[in-house]
Amino acid sequence: MSPEPPRLARLSMSLPADLFRQLDMMVEERALPSRSQLIAELIRHALAEHEALTRPHAMLAGTITLVYAGGGGRVRQQLAETQSDYLKEVISSQHVFLEQDQSLEVLLVQGPAVRLKQLCDALRAIRGVQQLQLVTTTALLPPLYEGDAPPAAPSQEAAE
Repeated sequence: MSPEPPRLARLSMSLPADLFRQLDMMVEERALPSRSQLIAELIRHALAEHEALTRPHAMLAGTITLVYAGGGGRVRQQLAETQSDYLKEVISSQHVFLEQDQSLEVLLVQGPAVRLKQLCDALRAIRGVQQLQLVTTTALLPPLYEGDAPPAAPSQEAAE
């Protein structure tokens, strides 16, 4: 049995002609099927940003994208130390080397908005970090474990 499609509500809006043309160009350039799809995406992004600003304990998931100068490994060490202070929030990270001794790192994060903001502030404070952007969503990753208890170790009998 397939799930029911989401119920839709209609929205009528007026826009300045120039903004309307730009919206249509964006829909066309992104090859989207409709303006509605683009507007819904923009609204979801704005709602997640609003949630992060107005509800500091709201749980959010997202990414933190960093660009930083290599600094002979010093910056990477400080980034790793900072991330270890936020083990519950940093789910994973991906690092690539860029040109001219720069690096790009993307962190997958989840946690209360206030903790994600604190993590971003701590990362920004590291000398050599040139750009940092947090993008959040209110959709969450499923819990990895129930509670904070680690999974039970397999019994010796099950291993044999």
